[in-house]
Amino acid sequence: MKPARRRAQARTDILDTARYYREAAGAAVARRFAEAVKGAVARLEANPAIGSPRIGQDIGVPELRTWRLSGFPAALWYFERADHVDIVRLVGERQDPLLVSVPHAG
Repeated sequence: MKPARRRAQARTDILDTARYYREAAGAAVARRFAEAVKGAVARLEANPAIGSPRIGQDIGVPELRTWRLSGFPAALWYFERADHVDIVRLVGERQDPLLVSVPHAG
């Protein structure tokens, strides 16, 4: 098991998305979103290699992996490190991956 660390941009992405859901759909949906994030992070901590490398390969960042949230149209973008899971972004599925700023793997 590797602990997850969220970079500042990932924390901002998650908070902004939770606020959006709270305003657009209500507190219950925002809570379900928060639980979906928590569940996804727990899955990644338990098995970091489960994420897909496809988007990372498509955008020229082969170490990047993604893991979709259950019940929401978004995915966590992350790098597996020797001692932790480095979560760098939360990205909506309608966002163009080529336009999303991704920190370097190192």
